[in-house]
Amino acid sequence: MELQEEKLSRAISAYSRRQILRLLAEKELTVKDISNQTKMSVSLTSRHLTLLHDLGFLSVRKQYPNKFYSLRIQGITLLLEMYDKVLKKI
Repeated sequence: MELQEEKLSRAISAYSRRQILRLLAEKELTVKDISNQTKMSVSLTSRHLTLLHDLGFLSVRKQYPNKFYSLRIQGITLLLEMYDKVLKKI
């Protein structure tokens, strides 16, 4: 259980990763799509996506020449909503 908690904490600890998770809750996107919407560099976006994928939060579909990322865990959006509510009360 501790390992899962650590994975979750790591995934949502950075604002940028929460932003990416919110975007992917709407639809699958490429690195470039996410980079454009978040105003992060493609390199930084790619690093965040790799981490989220390695932690088990994302699925990847390859369609040459792109990789399309989507949420593997749909319930994450509810967690992010609750997280935002708590932050507003602090």
